[in-house]
Amino acid sequence: MGSTTPAIRGTAGRRDSGRRGAVVAALMLAMALAALDSTVVSTAVPQIVGDLGGFSVFSWLFSGYLLAVTVTLPVYGKLSDTFGRKPVLVVGAAVFLLGSLLCAAAWNMGTLIAFRIVQGLGGGALQGTVQTLAADLYPLAERPKIQSKLSTVWAVSAVAGPGLGGVLAAYADWRWIFLINLPIGAAALWLIVRHLHEPERERAPRARVDWAGALAVFACGGVLLTAMVQGGVAWPWVSVPSLALFGTGLFLAVVVVAVERRAAEPIIPGWVWRRRTIAAVNLSLGALGLLMVAPSVFLPTYAQSVLGLAPVAAGFVLSVWTLSWPVTAALSQHVYRRIGFRDTALLGIGLASLILFAFPFLPYPGSWWQPTLLMLLLGGALGLFQLPLIVGVQSTVGWSERGTTTASVLFCRQTGQTLGASLFGAVANGVLAARLGGAGDLDSITRALDDGTAPEATRRAIADAVHAVYLGAAGAAALAFVVLLLVAPRRFPVLQE
Repeated sequence: MGSTTPAIRGTAGRRDSGRRGAVVAALMLAMALAALDSTVVSTAVPQIVGDLGGFSVFSWLFSGYLLAVTVTLPVYGKLSDTFGRKPVLVVGAAVFLLGSLLCAAAWNMGTLIAFRIVQGLGGGALQGTVQTLAADLYPLAERPKIQSKLSTVWAVSAVAGPGLGGVLAAYADWRWIFLINLPIGAAALWLIVRHLHEPERERAPRARVDWAGALAVFACGGVLLTAMVQGGVAWPWVSVPSLALFGTGLFLAVVVVAVERRAAEPIIPGWVWRRRTIAAVNLSLGALGLLMVAPSVFLPTYAQSVLGLAPVAAGFVLSVWTLSWPVTAALSQHVYRRIGFRDTALLGIGLASLILFAFPFLPYPGSWWQPTLLMLLLGGALGLFQLPLIVGVQSTVGWSERGTTTASVLFCRQTGQTLGASLFGAVANGVLAARLGGAGDLDSITRALDDGTAPEATRRAIADAVHAVYLGAAGAAALAFVVLLLVAPRRFPVLQE
């Protein structure tokens, strides 16, 4: 009898290992859906506008999706802590796929934007719950493995997404950009339903969901993010629509605080900000979202307008940071096991701030390899920064708080990106106006460069504008460094597993 026990255990171990591998595959597919959706649509915009019209509002294809993802992250985080990860992930994936199917059937730009928002309502569940499940599946010592796999998914999507979108739009139809989500999502759903079995956990006799808080958070986040996304684009910053939105958003923020303080199970509990570790990581990753806007939004314009590169070559200059980021993220475990999560993140963001600060000192017009090298180094630095913070903060909470914690971190990063796009857009346009002696914006000037009608002074003005944006990004990195140094504890209070 005793001789058969090891064999039985070995069989069970292999079965559990195979099940976990299937779940990891499902998580990677789900993450690929969310990651590809951020990049694959961009290259098909001319075909979409040519078919449906609506050029004046097409930016809402991205803004609407981003808003829906961002404002739903805290809600899904709390729901996953209340009801478990599996039902939230299944419902989120189903909503995302429904939105994809509706997008493919859109008959005008208004309906496409509305269906993109539906997609975003499901995308919030995908992003937050996948990251939370990754921490559930692996103990602390093994979490870098799954996190590096998810980082690789984002890297591959960033490189392959624009090309895939262009191929589908050119040789098939732009609607296939959304239809291709269906088989990928169906495979992920099947693996999740079949292989993800969460252990039984103690729950309250009757789970109470703070629906009033969820609605207040959704409304407040939607209004404030809309004000940041559209301010300086659809209307001036100092205008009636802008002031009305910000005023409404601040009023709703007061409502959120009042509702959440009275809720038995608040969507955004106060401990998210009262605990030093979580508050420091939230603020630091908010700064990360802010600084990421500089390369991801402005570097392609710099590469084409200042360096004179073709669009494909400009895309390569940007994409190299997605090659070094997952590599250093995977290797970061060897660093934080020696010096701790906080000090590893300080090392990464300190290097990132120096690299960003070096960008404005590149010669004009310079050569393609110079920004490429800086981007390669920047990706490596940010890999050392982000992953230790995510792994570290997830390890300071138990299962019942992990979904909320992870969602708060991702929410802050997404909000930082939204704020960065508005802030740095205003900075770039302000520098251009000052250099060119009048009003001007980056979009119209780069279109003139494409037409070959802009003088050399315009190229120098664009270089100065992008340099100013990178200085702002270096400031954001320095802010993250100071927050970690002063707020975060030197040793994260990791729970014993």
